[in-house]
Amino acid sequence: METPKFAFLSLPLLLTSATISSAQLSSGFYKNTCPNVEQLVRSAVAQKFQQTFVTAPATLRLFFHDCFVRGCDASILLANGRPEKDHPDQISLAGDGFDTVIKAKAAVDRDPKCRNKVSCADILALATRDVVNLAGGPFYNVELGRRDGRISTIASVQRHLPHPEFNLDQLNSMFNFNGLSQTDMIALSGAHTIGFSHCNKFSNRIYNFSPRNRIDPTLNLQYAFQLRQMCPLRVDPRIAINMDPVTPQKFDNQYFKNLQQGKGLFTSDQVLFTDARSKATVNLFASNEGAFQKAFVDAVTKLGRVGVKTGNQGEIRFDCTRPN
Repeated sequence: METPKFAFLSLPLLLTSATISSAQLSSGFYKNTCPNVEQLVRSAVAQKFQQTFVTAPATLRLFFHDCFVRGCDASILLANGRPEKDHPDQISLAGDGFDTVIKAKAAVDRDPKCRNKVSCADILALATRDVVNLAGGPFYNVELGRRDGRISTIASVQRHLPHPEFNLDQLNSMFNFNGLSQTDMIALSGAHTIGFSHCNKFSNRIYNFSPRNRIDPTLNLQYAFQLRQMCPLRVDPRIAINMDPVTPQKFDNQYFKNLQQGKGLFTSDQVLFTDARSKATVNLFASNEGAFQKAFVDAVTKLGRVGVKTGNQGEIRFDCTRPN
């Protein structure tokens, strides 16, 4: 009768494997090998940010997409074979995010002490903190010590990223799968305060929502007509629309105030307010910027622990776009 014990043991072991490796992350990970890594990354990111604001949403989204597919291991940056970044869900990742990491990596590697010591995964995590802060959001300590993955495939993206038409249950199950709570999910959705989207991601909400309603009834009607002007039926696919029409270049809690007025761009945004289970959190974040910022820092820190490789797993990539 000894064997069943192992069956019961195996499940908690599976559940804690992600947490164990995150315990090896620490903000002082490079204090002996590359003590000024944070300043090096910050100055490269600030320079890129001054050239184009898109740096901020592009880098933040790149980090999220990296972590939700194979964990935070910079596999999204790999360009060899048929990589993650070629999946349809990734085509809209702006090149400025990739460029930010490449430039920050080059800045780190120019310091002889740091050369080939800092992972691309950690550089992306640091760059994410920096763009959030440069756009007016909080500054927070970043846990470090991630190693870079060697594998990136189109197939691994399938069903791992949230879609604009998701409802609350779909969002929660995807975030829960990655160890994130509903509050974490709502706080991370707040990143859409600096986001932008192409028209085809939400055109069904303003043109052909259902046989009964051309326009999604949860969408503010005046806003829907404004969106129709910006996104005519045969719109140039390169046209991008700000997800926060009020303060699109400020990382603030305006996104949540917009949801209260029916101005969430995606179904997956607006549902956070229309579903009674998440509405109270949206109202809290809308009325209390500090509560949103704290929740965002907690959530993005937890996001940065998802499926990380540490110790002797993975490698420190010399070139972020290809395995060593």
